[in-house]
Amino acid sequence: MRPKSRRKSVILISATAVAATVALAVAVALTYVGATAVAVNNNVHRSDVLKDLKTLPAAVPKLSQDTNILVMGLDTRVDEKGKPLPPEMYDALHAGDENIGGYNSNVLMLIHIPADGSKAAGISIPRDDYVQVDGIPGSGPFKAKIKEAYGYGFAAEKTSLINAGKPDDDTTYQAARDAGREAEIATVTKFLGSVHIDHFLEVTMAAFYQTAQAIAPITVCINRATQDTFSGADFKAGMQQIDAKQAMAFVRQRRDTTDPTYLFSDLDRERRQQAFIASVSHQLKDAGTFTDIGKMQGVLDAVSKNIVVDSELNLIQLAQQATSLTGGNISFSTLPITGFGWSPDGASINTVDINQVQATVKELLTPVPPAPAPTTTATPTTAAASPAAPAPEAPPASEAAAPASATPSAPASNVYADSTGALQGGAIACVK
Repeated sequence: MRPKSRRKSVILISATAVAATVALAVAVALTYVGATAVAVNNNVHRSDVLKDLKTLPAAVPKLSQDTNILVMGLDTRVDEKGKPLPPEMYDALHAGDENIGGYNSNVLMLIHIPADGSKAAGISIPRDDYVQVDGIPGSGPFKAKIKEAYGYGFAAEKTSLINAGKPDDDTTYQAARDAGREAEIATVTKFLGSVHIDHFLEVTMAAFYQTAQAIAPITVCINRATQDTFSGADFKAGMQQIDAKQAMAFVRQRRDTTDPTYLFSDLDRERRQQAFIASVSHQLKDAGTFTDIGKMQGVLDAVSKNIVVDSELNLIQLAQQATSLTGGNISFSTLPITGFGWSPDGASINTVDINQVQATVKELLTPVPPAPAPTTTATPTTAAASPAAPAPEAPPASEAAAPASATPSAPASNVYADSTGALQGGAIACVK
């Protein structure tokens, strides 16, 4: 039977984290802390979900030496044992307490690292894409938002175990979390076109905040001044340095509460997340942020309690790969949607063309080699942008051109008006 979707409160809809930032930042941090790297690699919470998925008849084989890492950012406001976070962290998150949020994968990003050292790709999967959900214990396929696969899997397994007489304890809780991971990974794998997932990294909001604390102040760039009382965002136009609390607001903002004509969507927020990752990786390379060994040992110890990785992921090896990414050897794109709509249950969704999505993924994972350089002098051309998602409506005139005083001090090639095209790593990007 198809589970019924739940209406979410405004604050829940606005909550998210940038798990890929944590993945990159933690991995690079490990290269600086010596023996602590080994301890974190050994002590981080691990899951056998990918091992289990590989034994299934429908398992997707590995056909190349490239590495695909699925990063999942959960909207839960609890730790990895399901326990509340410290009160001061709830205040900083500006997203409610342990009673708000569930187990939606509000951030889904595939990090593709080619074996030949060519440019990596970060592919954002819009969380509200309306897709077929697979891998739910005791249920056949049904349609829901792609982010909800985790929560459906978690709830189905926990209910089944308790109904079978199992105690409502940590063992049951961890089994339910694994069921959520399995459902999310299975759903994403099929949606992307049977893409083999080598590793996964799951991060909570707490881990993002702790990582942002370690690397603050963080430089970001905003195209236009904006405020949002729901996320706590209050940013001026142009380049600016932000702390960890502001970083949470930066990656969570999806509206402007002072100007109803300045329209945002989840796609704009995903572009914010991509820009944040690019800014952080640029900062790690140029500023030597992680050279404070004592501070990083404490931060890594705290962050490791709020991340989960697959049992075969070696964080030391990931650190070596991530170091090259801080040099800008990565670009970020968002998968296309066809529009915005409503599910039969009345939930707002993104409509998608599955063939278009899978063609886009194939193009991003196996790009066509560039043509040989011409022998005669030619005017350089801009790299082709990846397929883009349409906006819900044309932007108002106020967005078409920012006033001169609000023009960000960044090269034009690093300014992105919306979520379309590929955002290039290696620099601080100015975004909506």
